[in-house]
Amino acid sequence: MHGHLPAHTESIEIDSPQCPSCGLSFADFPGSEDSEVLEIEVCAYRRVIRRRRYRKTCACKATPGIISAPPPARLIERGKYGISVWVHLLLSKFLYGQPTHRLLQDLADCGLSLSAGTLTGGLQALAPLFEPLEAALLTRLRSETHWHADETRWQVFIDVEGKIGHRWYLWVFQSPSVIHYVLDPTRSAKVPIAELGDVPGGILSCDRYAAYKKFAKQHTTVILAYCWTHQRRDFLELANAHPDLRAWALVWVDRIGELYQLNARRLDSESDAVTDAAGDQSLRRAIDRMAANRDAELAESSLKTAALKVLQSMKKHWSGLTVFVDHREVPMDNNAAERAIRLPVVGRKNFYGSGSCWAGELAATMFSLLMTVKHWGINPRTWLTAYLQACAENGNQPPAELSVFLPWTMDAEGLAAMRRGAPDHAGAAGIDSS
Repeated sequence: MHGHLPAHTESIEIDSPQCPSCGLSFADFPGSEDSEVLEIEVCAYRRVIRRRRYRKTCACKATPGIISAPPPARLIERGKYGISVWVHLLLSKFLYGQPTHRLLQDLADCGLSLSAGTLTGGLQALAPLFEPLEAALLTRLRSETHWHADETRWQVFIDVEGKIGHRWYLWVFQSPSVIHYVLDPTRSAKVPIAELGDVPGGILSCDRYAAYKKFAKQHTTVILAYCWTHQRRDFLELANAHPDLRAWALVWVDRIGELYQLNARRLDSESDAVTDAAGDQSLRRAIDRMAANRDAELAESSLKTAALKVLQSMKKHWSGLTVFVDHREVPMDNNAAERAIRLPVVGRKNFYGSGSCWAGELAATMFSLLMTVKHWGINPRTWLTAYLQACAENGNQPPAELSVFLPWTMDAEGLAAMRRGAPDHAGAAGIDSS
């Protein structure tokens, strides 16, 4: 399980290898009793780079008299912090949600003092390196035909003309290949329109928020698939708010649970045509029964207002709630987007948001890249180290060839290498070179 880790061998000997009774010395015996203990060591160190110098022995005028070995590539020109430092900072901030002051204190405890200004300046210098990758993510997202979407608030502590307050919104759009985040001052339909407005068609899994409805109204080739988790939540909230309707609401919760079970059985039986057909018919009959029960209860004059509103909402959104029936690739809920939005929510709780527009855009970009590589099972530290090294070797610019860093264009060998548990010790090998 841990065989990929480097081994540091310790040899333990007896201080006085002799018999405690008579004092005669012990003789050596072949072999040893071996065991392993897992350790982790985190520390800062200085890479002392000595570039060997040479004296020419020829008379060629074009060759200087003294020649030095070339310097290693640096991620930030004349920067004194190596790639491993910036990888640690980016992951700690944008993947693990550490606030800046705690992150800097953690580094100080490891022996590396770094000021907030240096961190900010470095991140600002690195931000353009990730722009081509984000553009590639967006292109891939738009090439697919099913997406999840959700949004949450995000604070940007800067005054923007025409914007009142610091509340912005972080949106997430997830396709089978990509998780893409967008930061915008508004929660309006212009965000999904900008993100998916050029797609020829597809299915968008979402909640019942008006922005998605406006988007679909303007782009009729995109079908909205509404979330059954939200519909179920309506009944649970009704049960909690109206004790007299609790039993009634829980019956509906059970009916929704039955749909989940029937759909899961249908998906599990796709390899068997007979069982698959039977499962599909069972699900469709349950959908028809639910619609009939809904309409029958809506026709009852004694139905209380709170219950009436929940059933009316269900009927209004019924076509979107039942998209999954004819499109098996579409899940019944929007849980994928809700899971994807948790990472920024954790960060928001720890450091509230971003202090500038560029910092907010960098946060959205890093959330997109790191969550996408994790979605593919790639080790984000391995991937980020390799990418920044390629940028350093390309003169502090994004590499011309991005295919080796995009999961859907990597070959099998490259993808397997990126999925390994940890990169090689770059500093010791002279790779971490900024």
